[in-house]
Amino acid sequence: MTSLPSAEPQQIGAVPAGGGFSMQAAPSPNSAARAGRTATPAAVDADYKIGVNDLLEIDVFGVSELKRIVRVNTTGHISMPLIGLVEVAGLSPSDAEALIALQYGKSYLQDPQVSIFIKEFTSQRITLDGAVVRPGIYPLTGQITLLRALAMAGGGSQLADLEEVMLFRLTPDGQSLVEKHDVLKIRVGEAPDPALRGDDVVVVNRNTARATLRDSLFRDILDTINPFSATYRNAVTP
Repeated sequence: MTSLPSAEPQQIGAVPAGGGFSMQAAPSPNSAARAGRTATPAAVDADYKIGVNDLLEIDVFGVSELKRIVRVNTTGHISMPLIGLVEVAGLSPSDAEALIALQYGKSYLQDPQVSIFIKEFTSQRITLDGAVVRPGIYPLTGQITLLRALAMAGGGSQLADLEEVMLFRLTPDGQSLVEKHDVLKIRVGEAPDPALRGDDVVVVNRNTARATLRDSLFRDILDTINPFSATYRNAVTP
């Protein structure tokens, strides 16, 4: 949660021209403690920039009338009570919080505490590949963890090695980050469920022993059905 100081803060006392209500932010008994907190969930990358069509939940502490769930329009703006259009596309969640707090602090609220929760990251994508039921590119809608992403792809296939799930990520400074996760441990709470970011690539490796066994059984079945295949293979094998 972002706290923006104001040299001469004002409180709402009367309905402004064209306004539909009046209010005053509820006093906070621990404003100093709250100033050190951030309302942006830890799952949101600090470098993430709000994009067009993202769905935001905006809350002003102590003023329930100002709480809104809004989608960023095609011009990068959102509409908020009293202050109207605010351009947030291209800003980080904390910067957008500070901007909205600044607008409310000018004429309406004393030391407003604004929080932004990103409900849908519609401008972001993740890739799920390897031994999953439905590999492909998926929209990053809301805060998606590794388990939720695998569920979107139908889970692991019969040959999936869920003890070796690879996460490939490109950091803001252009470095490639590779992580290996044990989904079986995540499922029982023995390991954290990592949050995914835009452009992450998740690859579920195949279980080599299981794949070899399947191929061997398939060959045995094929030889039973078509004995000439085994004769041919023996003839070409030195």
